[in-house]
Amino acid sequence: MKKIIYIAFAAVVACTLGSCQDFLDTSSPSVVDRDFVFSDEGSARAALYYGYETLRANGSLHSVGFFWSPVWGSDIEDTQDLYDEGSAGILQKWFYPGGTGSYNIDSGEGTEVFGKLYETIAIANSLIGAFEALSHFDEIMSGAPNGLSDVYGQAVALRATCYWELCRWYGDVPHALKAGEKAEGLASRYAIYDYHIQKLMEVEPHMYRAGEGSSRADVMNRTYVQGLIGRMCLYNGGYATRRTDLGADFYVDGNGKVLTFDDWSVEKNGAIYGRRSDWREVFAIAKGYLQDCIADPGSVVLHTTDPRTRGSNGQEYGNPFQYTFQQMHAGDNITLADESVYEIPHEYNYSSSRPAYIGRPSTGGDGQAPCIACGQDCIQAHFYYGWFDHNDLRRDASVTVTGSTGQGQELIQSFDRSAWGRGCGPATNKWDWNRLPSPNTLNYGTSGINVSYMRISDIYLMLAEVCAALGEEGAARDYLATVHHRAFPGNHDPNFDTYISDCGSVYHAVIKERALEFSGEGVRRFDIIRTGILPEVAVENRRVMKAIVDGIRRDGYYTFGNGNQISAYIWTKMVDARAEYGYRLTTQTPSGSQDDPVLFPGWRGQHDDWGSLVPAYMNENVTNVAIKGLFRYIEPGSPEALALEADGYEMTPWAIDMLNYEDSYATRLFAGYTDEDYAAKNPPIHLLCNTYQTLLNSGITNGYGFKQQ
Repeated sequence: MKKIIYIAFAAVVACTLGSCQDFLDTSSPSVVDRDFVFSDEGSARAALYYGYETLRANGSLHSVGFFWSPVWGSDIEDTQDLYDEGSAGILQKWFYPGGTGSYNIDSGEGTEVFGKLYETIAIANSLIGAFEALSHFDEIMSGAPNGLSDVYGQAVALRATCYWELCRWYGDVPHALKAGEKAEGLASRYAIYDYHIQKLMEVEPHMYRAGEGSSRADVMNRTYVQGLIGRMCLYNGGYATRRTDLGADFYVDGNGKVLTFDDWSVEKNGAIYGRRSDWREVFAIAKGYLQDCIADPGSVVLHTTDPRTRGSNGQEYGNPFQYTFQQMHAGDNITLADESVYEIPHEYNYSSSRPAYIGRPSTGGDGQAPCIACGQDCIQAHFYYGWFDHNDLRRDASVTVTGSTGQGQELIQSFDRSAWGRGCGPATNKWDWNRLPSPNTLNYGTSGINVSYMRISDIYLMLAEVCAALGEEGAARDYLATVHHRAFPGNHDPNFDTYISDCGSVYHAVIKERALEFSGEGVRRFDIIRTGILPEVAVENRRVMKAIVDGIRRDGYYTFGNGNQISAYIWTKMVDARAEYGYRLTTQTPSGSQDDPVLFPGWRGQHDDWGSLVPAYMNENVTNVAIKGLFRYIEPGSPEALALEADGYEMTPWAIDMLNYEDSYATRLFAGYTDEDYAAKNPPIHLLCNTYQTLLNSGITNGYGFKQQ
């Protein structure tokens, strides 16, 4: 496995570094000896794999995402933590309530990621420099792809990926490009984007697509590079908050030309929110490469049907969307999801904090079934109840209202914000201990679930967005349709035209589709930033959540536009699912079974045989939760409620618990960007600041009103 190569080469590189290097100083040393690297192609790839390993090991970035920053900070995703202006996490993700000037720059989550990204950049710089110094470099980079040109291209892609991450989180950062060069001084993020987009364009023809040669989706292949060009262009030409204290000529493009901007906001906190005026030219670059990617994605495929047949115990599947995430639960480093353009592998029973942080919750501990999964990435009630079409196959595969107890039993989630591992309502369902073939129950950080860093559906939707933004609505509609229809039975939504009409335009339909497709994956926060809708959706998010809480308080329920109702109480009871159905871990709700309280919603339940892994649960039979009243109000004390209670159901607190945490669920949601800010067109501060030590080591400054020490 590549993991073994990573570890072996780590020892070699560690010897070259010695004891003097501290990556927290953000320097970029030469860590690869050219003679060693090019003794053969295998040693060159080993050096490259060590670069991948430093990226994979940067778990705060790729495994949980700056300790949950992406999945806390959007209008569809939420945290389970209580609102607290003293919490660094709340401050970062809710746009700094109390102002950026009150923020302790050495606190917060993800502060170590800045230096770790430059560690990976240092390795990539060394590889790139060693290649470019070869006397036959031009020969390597001419004609069709070859082994060495592919390794060089991957190193370029690895470095570009790190700079994309840095720019989207920090804005303007040091731009070190040579081995041994110290990463210091700020560079225009637009110049950084332009440089790496151009560099990717140069190497792209000389790389293997996924499935060509020895290339798979677990390395940065040509298919990924085409998608990365598109992804970087969307950010390069998108909205962002930038500094105004760096001088009028600071923001330049890749050629050193001073840029002009189309700004939405006024200036405040030394910052302004807008996008570069030549964004259409940038988007045109994205369009070409995304089209090329779709025309020939190599071995990557968008499944429009589920290849799984009926399960051995009668389980029904029929959900190609869920199949993609099930493939990430294969439990080894060999299988990759067919839809992954680039997937970060995690060795089975060795690594990966999914689902420990991002995934279906569990109140268990180490050694239990399953291990703890704290459920930090919760899903806002209005999104779960109000956004999905009733026939959308993605809802239940993406969002769950149940977790696990850690004793082999299913557990209803709660809106009790203080209930660790079982609170804050619906949670992400894409990663679940229960869906591994034989989960490790010893430690919560050893799931071995892979992380899909780019999926082919993202390529289609990025292309749809670019085309719609450029006025090519017919093409945009076609690309949108490909992703949208596969989320419906029979690969067809008969109400597709109505969906677009209800969204207001093809462009807005694409942006909504991205929310439905990527919920819980940390995508939506950046989508609302770069598309310029962050100010309005922050305000609208508070409004709709406040309306829900008011409805629960006043009527005991709230009705959404699609007819779904969220109620103060639901009715639940524990059942022996294996005796009744032949299995505990449920799949797609069979057609006509929407009234079955165990099979609907689908994609929940428990691992079918926890007892084989934890013998204490060998005889556990009552494992699944039957649910009534989840989407339809049942009045407490009514004949229907009394009949359910006579049948063994219990009236269970549901949305009523939101009333105890109204600040967290509604009134203080995204408190750092108020209705008054929106009315005044103040810029939203969505970026992270740097620690005092980073400022000292790199000679840079914090902007946006943050402290300097």
